[in-house]
Amino acid sequence: MTMYIARTAEETVTKLSQQFKVLLVTGARQVGKSTLLKHCDENRNYVSLDDLTQREMAINEPKLFLKNHPTPLIIDEIQYAPELLSYIKLAVDMSDKKGQYWLTGSQQFQMMKNISETLAGRVGIIDLLGFSLSEIAGNKYSQPFDVETERETKKIYSINEIFQAIYNGFYPALNNQEEIDRDIFYGSYLRTYIERDIRALNFISDELKFLTFIRVIAARTGQVLKYSEIAKEVEISQPTAKNWLSLLVASNLVYLLPPYYKNINKRMTKMPKIYFLDTGLCAYLTGWSSAEVIQKGAMNGAFFETFVVSEILKSYFHNGKRPFIYWYRDTLGKEIDLLIEKNGQLQAIEIKLSANPNKSMIKNFSLIENLSAGGIICMYEREMFLTENVKSIPVFNI
Repeated sequence: MTMYIARTAEETVTKLSQQFKVLLVTGARQVGKSTLLKHCDENRNYVSLDDLTQREMAINEPKLFLKNHPTPLIIDEIQYAPELLSYIKLAVDMSDKKGQYWLTGSQQFQMMKNISETLAGRVGIIDLLGFSLSEIAGNKYSQPFDVETERETKKIYSINEIFQAIYNGFYPALNNQEEIDRDIFYGSYLRTYIERDIRALNFISDELKFLTFIRVIAARTGQVLKYSEIAKEVEISQPTAKNWLSLLVASNLVYLLPPYYKNINKRMTKMPKIYFLDTGLCAYLTGWSSAEVIQKGAMNGAFFETFVVSEILKSYFHNGKRPFIYWYRDTLGKEIDLLIEKNGQLQAIEIKLSANPNKSMIKNFSLIENLSAGGIICMYEREMFLTENVKSIPVFNI
């Protein structure tokens, strides 16, 4: 039986719909975009461009399409009919009413360019990921993560429960229907992604090699991006590796965490870190057979770090905020897992798969001049100050 889990983004939908005439919810397939919008307004008209008849009309007769589907309207999978955007612009410009059109899109390849050019100033955008652990625990009102913010513990998770969540992943279908088989779901998900989204772009000549590429990227989650190594392993050129990775980023499957430098321009020239946005899909791609095997395996730290980064990103994206989040490494190779930039100051974060946080874990925080606060995100069950401005933060409190 399907059970609706309340989303943090519900409030963001309401807020942006009061500010903009058009709302766009982007995200990977199956993260709950249309379910979210239908729940936010059950009386709103709905049409999906997955329906080939509707898609053909939207492409060839956009005026007639909009006449057949009056506002307020949800248009699902808008990327299939970019021609429709200019007609939506004309329609919304004839009225001052907010929230006339709610759009969803699973691909950002050309869609974001088309929308930014056509609907500039008229559209509010939400990037939707899978469920957050906070949402699953029943707390839909989570705010963008901040080390200094006081958080209420909704549920204490054991390390076994955390790794079970990491293994299952956070797609709604795997968290609200007990009868769905995880492996069947992810196998079907990958086939749909490659056969529908990627093949439609005509960018990939060898689909099996592209699948190998995705697996190689998954095995590098939490690592610094090195195109030369990836290209060599998959037996493709570096330009091809860059193009294919851009597809995974645009598909909302992968996030590239930029490095932090005082010189802002340098952030765009040094290598980012790779993070899969859903740990379950990452675990499936890398062939881990169970949560217990991941927990005891060589990638346990990488999966835990990937989980934490994705949870922090969700806290920003689902609130309609841009995360100013980076990783740090100095010339001597000393690293800090995360830096959050806020009001010109920095918050430093270490991510540790440990239930025993201590001061030795934060020794590199002294490298940051304008540090306002710091935290160790770990498995310790409560928040506890380790210094005047650095504390441990339970992973389930993100």
